[in-house]
Amino acid sequence: MRYHAAAEAWGQYMRAAAAAAAAAAAAASRRGGMGAVVAYDPVEMVERLASESAVVIFSVSSCCMCHAVKRLFCGMGVNPTVYELDEDPRGRDMERALMRLLGGAPAVPVVFIGGKLVGAMDRVMASHISGTLVPLLKEAGALWL
Repeated sequence: MRYHAAAEAWGQYMRAAAAAAAAAAAAASRRGGMGAVVAYDPVEMVERLASESAVVIFSVSSCCMCHAVKRLFCGMGVNPTVYELDEDPRGRDMERALMRLLGGAPAVPVVFIGGKLVGAMDRVMASHISGTLVPLLKEAGALWL
């Protein structure tokens, strides 16, 4: 598993947001306007992080269900990217964003495969039992066999 340093992932996002804000302000000042403020959107951040790797798991380090889903993927030979929300300074915001994406359901663990939301533990296990998980992993390039 690849655990991303929370500060590193957040830092990259914030540098990109700051650059976008600076560009918008510069463009507005050339037009004579006041400048735009770029707001931080946790849903956008979650979707961006989820699209950067074949398999992404949003987790909490002390959660037994999160541990089980990470072990499932590792046992299959998949190397997921894991974001531990309790170790991230914006983890609470991302957890609320994940709840919105899941329609209000508990937010961890949440799995994305190929940038697409698979869902929480129940959806992942249902896909595994029904035999649809392996084809998803192969299509995303996370599993070759």
